[in-house]
Amino acid sequence: MALELTPDQHAYRERLRAWLDEHGKDAPPRHVLEPQDDAAVARLREWQGVLADAGYVGVTWPEVAGGPGGTPAEAVIVDQELEARGLSGPFDFIGIGMVGPTIMAHGSDAQKETFLRPLIRGEEFWCQLLSEPGAGSDLANVQTKAVQRDDGTWLVNGQKVWTSFAQHAAHGILLARTDSSVAKHKGLTMFLVPMDADGLKIMPLRQITGDAEFNEVFMDDVELPADAIIGAPGEGWRVALTMLGFERVAVGSGLHAVRLERLVAAIASDEAASADPALRVRMGQAASQLLALRHTSERVVQEIAEGKVPGPEAGLIKITSVVASLDACRFVVDALGPDALFGEWGHQVSALPGVRSAGGTEEILRNLIGERYLGLPPEPRIVPPPSAPSPAAPAPAGAAA
Repeated sequence: MALELTPDQHAYRERLRAWLDEHGKDAPPRHVLEPQDDAAVARLREWQGVLADAGYVGVTWPEVAGGPGGTPAEAVIVDQELEARGLSGPFDFIGIGMVGPTIMAHGSDAQKETFLRPLIRGEEFWCQLLSEPGAGSDLANVQTKAVQRDDGTWLVNGQKVWTSFAQHAAHGILLARTDSSVAKHKGLTMFLVPMDADGLKIMPLRQITGDAEFNEVFMDDVELPADAIIGAPGEGWRVALTMLGFERVAVGSGLHAVRLERLVAAIASDEAASADPALRVRMGQAASQLLALRHTSERVVQEIAEGKVPGPEAGLIKITSVVASLDACRFVVDALGPDALFGEWGHQVSALPGVRSAGGTEEILRNLIGERYLGLPPEPRIVPPPSAPSPAAPAPAGAAA
């Protein structure tokens, strides 16, 4: 991806700056991990709508999907200008970065028409109903079941966990088992679920930070219409892989990434820290990681805009982002002293370790990259022996015949 801007791109930047001069005065400030209270979410939702109306959300989305049909370079420019002013971008990064592209790739025309425009404007938030207590890194092991009834509708029962934004979401994208007689990767189907459906219950999970960013979701005889499927019955794993590819990019290059400019500003604010040779070495290490992450993210944005679906290598962005951001936050706290623990940097030190599991644990992602992208030998896997009839066990002494 070319880093030098063309005259058209320079003109785009100037138009954006003029627009932000007029509309950005009351915009919410940017945080690595956005607040979750109702008042803050309402403000962020409103700001997303303002950005979307001006064409600054989902910049590379086609016009038919509610986007402006812009270029990857323009998407990068928008992010750069919002960051330079310390302004928040679109809040619903799950919808914009993961669900929306998945609906564009696999959804029906009716689903695209119904869901994409409200999604991009922040009118309807989305969540992912994927992980379960026994299906995290091994996502194909989901046990939530969807049974089709004679009239074509579906009845869903099960539990999901670690569901971000469930408390704010209007809709969820749900992976459920629809056929238990085939291999676990083949018996899955993806559904679109209204989060206010009868029989669906959301329970918050309180974290060490005191926030409840994640939730458990319980489904007890939740009824879904026949057209709630995205893709086709039995193709849920293929749809899930598409979304997981987009998720790793969004988690890595979205709201969870510490930006280089913020790191520099934090250290520069303390004269003693900025002059310490040892801290300057750590500063250079952290800065180089964040700069490499920025350019890698820009390349992936280019590929997505060209119609490519992120592959296993996109996991590199997620791994690098969380590790580099956590290292940067810990560095700032070390440099500025214990008082920094009581501000946003300390909050991130507590919150970011949980993000290491979002979108797949580092260990799983490294295996995927090694096996599917680098061609390395696969990790040893336990293959269960063929089932055989068990010999009858002898009856315990004294048991009745």
